[in-house]
Amino acid sequence: MIKLLALDLDGTVLDSQGKVPEANRLAIRAAEDAGVLVTIATGRRFRDARHVGQHLELNAPLITHNGALLKFADSLQTVEASLLATDVALEIVRVGKKYGGDALVSADPHGKGTMIYDRVSHDNEPLQKYILWAETMHGNEAEEAVHHVSSLEDALPDHQVIHISFSGGCDAMAKLEALLRTELGDTVTLLATIYPKLDFTLLDILPSHASKGVGVRKLAERHGIEHEGVMAIGDNFNDLEMLEYAGTPVVMGNADRRLLERAGVHQTADNNSAGVAEAIRRFILER
Repeated sequence: MIKLLALDLDGTVLDSQGKVPEANRLAIRAAEDAGVLVTIATGRRFRDARHVGQHLELNAPLITHNGALLKFADSLQTVEASLLATDVALEIVRVGKKYGGDALVSADPHGKGTMIYDRVSHDNEPLQKYILWAETMHGNEAEEAVHHVSSLEDALPDHQVIHISFSGGCDAMAKLEALLRTELGDTVTLLATIYPKLDFTLLDILPSHASKGVGVRKLAERHGIEHEGVMAIGDNFNDLEMLEYAGTPVVMGNADRRLLERAGVHQTADNNSAGVAEAIRRFILER
């Protein structure tokens, strides 16, 4: 029996227009009415995921920053926060810049969250678009949500850092990921979210003990739920650990074929066909 449902956001709950299909919203509500705890498990920053959690009226804290932060959307109560030590954060920025990366630092675990950066390379169009999207999305709170500083090295000691990310074209980020893994080793967790059709990769660097899988496990343990009672739905490689942890792992039809071909996973429809709703009906409502 499913007791906890963990849902990825982009490419899973959201369609290609960034909207929640009504069928998904209704199915999530039906699952909650059936007694299931429902959460979002996303690589997004809390501030960028909060409005979706509020729209869906979820009954559990959101698992954000790829599992580093568990926090309630409405009350802003922080349940769990895994932070990067200042010396580790400074080393990540140093190594990333050494190889030409533009760093985005996510901080403020006990508030709505803020994103800090000091430079954007002129040829890093994906990052330029992302910062513009974030500023536009948060409207009157844009200055608080996205903050430019003259030097990350000078600013970091004054902030509690949740995670640091680098983004860009797929080939460039694959090379940067390999270099970061060589230099940083197992002192951190590196997660790549890859969008081949957009030629865009997001590299997230988290505390060594953080991942979506760990975040889902922590939430399950808080409610006395064994992994057999957990269902997870995702579409990308940063979902892999929570899919492996869940007793019922479901992969979206729009996922990379390497995920779809993994043994033991179930497949549902794609994100533009309300695949989440289909999976909820199949594994929760019709059982």
